Amino acid sequence: MGIKWRNRALPAVLLALALSAATGCDSTTDARLKPTNAPAASVARVCAKPAAGPAKAPAGAVTVDPAVPGDLAAKTKNSPPNTTFWLRPGKHRLDPDRYAQVIPKQGDRYLGAPGAVLDGRKTNQYAFGGTASDVTIRYLTVQRFVAPLDEGVVNHDSADGWVIEHATIQDNSGAGLMAGARQQVRASCLRDNGQYGMNAYKADGSLSGLVVEGNEIVGNNTDDWERKQPGCGCTGGIKFWAVNGADVRGNWVHDNRGTGLWADTNNNDFRIENNVLEANDGAALIYETSYNAVIRNNTIRRNNWVEGRKYADRGDDFPYATIYLSESGGEPRIHARTDKIEIYRNVLENNWSGITLWENADRFCNSPANTSSGDCTLLVKNTHSCVQPAIATAPLYADCRWKTQRVDIHNNRFVLDKSVVDCTVKCDRMAVLANYGTYPDWSPYQGERVAEAITGKQHNRWHDNVYLGPWKFIAHDPSRILDVDQWQGTPYQQDTGSTFRSQDGG
Repeated sequence: MGIKWRNRALPAVLLALALSAATGCDSTTDARLKPTNAPAASVARVCAKPAAGPAKAPAGAVTVDPAVPGDLAAKTKNSPPNTTFWLRPGKHRLDPDRYAQVIPKQGDRYLGAPGAVLDGRKTNQYAFGGTASDVTIRYLTVQRFVAPLDEGVVNHDSADGWVIEHATIQDNSGAGLMAGARQQVRASCLRDNGQYGMNAYKADGSLSGLVVEGNEIVGNNTDDWERKQPGCGCTGGIKFWAVNGADVRGNWVHDNRGTGLWADTNNNDFRIENNVLEANDGAALIYETSYNAVIRNNTIRRNNWVEGRKYADRGDDFPYATIYLSESGGEPRIHARTDKIEIYRNVLENNWSGITLWENADRFCNSPANTSSGDCTLLVKNTHSCVQPAIATAPLYADCRWKTQRVDIHNNRFVLDKSVVDCTVKCDRMAVLANYGTYPDWSPYQGERVAEAITGKQHNRWHDNVYLGPWKFIAHDPSRILDVDQWQGTPYQQDTGSTFRSQDGG
């Protein structure tokens, strides 16, 4: 969590899912129990039926022959910028050298014919690299490349302006796809890659304007890196690092070993909407040490069963949630399309717990407990200023730590049937909390001050939601487990205008 990367596989089961957001309430049910602008029913089933590319070479295109190993890389090298390459049907290969790869030029376009596959043969590390911008890859399958941990196969060097459409990127090590600024990934299948489906990270911090739309992201982290390197925070369907502006919409993110979508360290201005996030081993969504987001109209179901259960079985009392906001909040001083984190009109059904808002009191700039090693908040230009005595006074006391603040959770539908989740305890919680600050010894955030701030002073609010099932609530710290009356009463005063029906949860 917070480590920068340069870059049990679950099967890609395509079930005949009931995609309505409704949960069986009849017409006589209180209107507040019905979904408000329910998430879209469509889902991006692009892996089962990928779109077919052109059966004939477009006019002016350079034809690439699969019978000639290295033909694609050689013709790219010998052609001018802005060339269109058409890959014939069949299995295309690079030279057998591990570093052999295609290095596009500015504006190059790669179109796969029906059945065109670029195969790394478990030999080549990278498929497409280099720094050329505005490259397009369409209708092509890229598979069996062996990128090292924390690196990627397609757009290995995070060049800007790439468009990846109707592609299948599967069965690779590392990340199937890296990302650059203004990258668009649409209607593609990111499947069964060893670490990530996509890793959105750019070393110079200039990654902005990212669009991820209509993709199926399934079965990633086949190498189970969290088991090999416990606590690495280095897996997920997609991982985002320091991305300023992203639209993540209309995707089907499912059956990944670990988290579905994970934004980690100084991301800002995200819109995550109209996605279906389901059956991921861990959280559907983690938004960590980041800012300003809209999370709306998503269908989120059956997530976190594996990881939530694992921690519960160990006796861990922390409310591991399906939407997990860790040291993340709205910040008006950082430009974005919103100045808060707004979570609304989502349907969360039969996940392991709901939404947790968390702050680690010991995590701040220059603290040894900051797992985003070397990073500081976006409000502090000189990281070295976050030391005593200055950090104990304004403005650094507030600005040297990431804060979970200005989070507005409303008009969502939370459904829990414990018989479906197969749990008896610890799968039924909403939470807003922090730990007791103890570390390091020069920290100005020791004691309960962070827990008191996140619970009562940082404008975190649930309201006008619908709850079906036996929900519990945690405030301030893990020991304060509240019933509905306590959660709604003084001093917490949460979920004004919300509706609760515990009997529906069994």
